[in-house]
Amino acid sequence: MKWSVSVVADGDREMTIDEIVELADAVASSNGIASGIGSTSYGAQIVVEAASSDEAAELAMAAFVAAAKRAGLPHWPVSRVETIGEEDEDEG
Repeated sequence: MKWSVSVVADGDREMTIDEIVELADAVASSNGIASGIGSTSYGAQIVVEAASSDEAAELAMAAFVAAAKRAGLPHWPVSRVETIGEEDEDEG
């Protein structure tokens, strides 16, 4: 099943447009979008294929950390992970 997973990392300074654009480029291969311009956090919404919400969260966090590293972003702790399964979207 496909899952849309939002992952956010919090830090100690504001993120620039250039940094978030780099993150957006890094998550694009995962059908991802990035956020965080002007805030003290950066995040991404990533689409993964997984059997459960927990597995989706693990896969997305690994992809997120790798993307942040590729983008040259600071290594900040992940503060939030939220999953939405395609079945959940159909119910709404």
